[in-house]
Amino acid sequence: MPQGGSFDSRVWDAVARIPWGRLATYGQVADWIGAYGCARQVGWALRRLPLPSPIPWHRVVNAQGRVAMSLSREGSDWMQRQMLIAEGIPVDDEGRLPLKRFLWTPEPQAIRGALGLEPDQSDPLPCPCSLPPHRMADSHG
Repeated sequence: MPQGGSFDSRVWDAVARIPWGRLATYGQVADWIGAYGCARQVGWALRRLPLPSPIPWHRVVNAQGRVAMSLSREGSDWMQRQMLIAEGIPVDDEGRLPLKRFLWTPEPQAIRGALGLEPDQSDPLPCPCSLPPHRMADSHG
C-alpha cells in the first residue's frame, strides 16, 4: 500500500475493495471512511497515488456518472476511460457511463467493518481541505 497520511490511506484502502467491473463515486468513498462531504478530497487523494498503482483508482467516478475529464489530469482521464472499457464498462468520448448499472453498493456497516472502522462512526474523519491536488511524484520526494 502506498504511504500517505491517514486520510489518503483510508481512501486508498476503501478504493482497493471496489470489485472488478464495478464503480463507486467520490462521495460514496468519502462516506465509507467517515469523511462526509469530502468527495473532492477523495479525488485529490487518488491523484496522489503513484502510477501505475495496484489500487483501482479508475473505478471511482463523479456522482453524475462521468469520468472527470480535465486537462489538469495530465491524461489520466483518458487512461481511466480505457481501463474502465477494459473491465466491460462502456464509456463514451465525453466520459459518460451507465453508473446505475455498474455502481457497487456494499452494506455501509460491512464496508466500514472491512476497513477496520466503527460501524456507526460518531466522530467523523476531518476533511483535509488544505491538501492540494497534485500527483504523488510531486509530494513524495
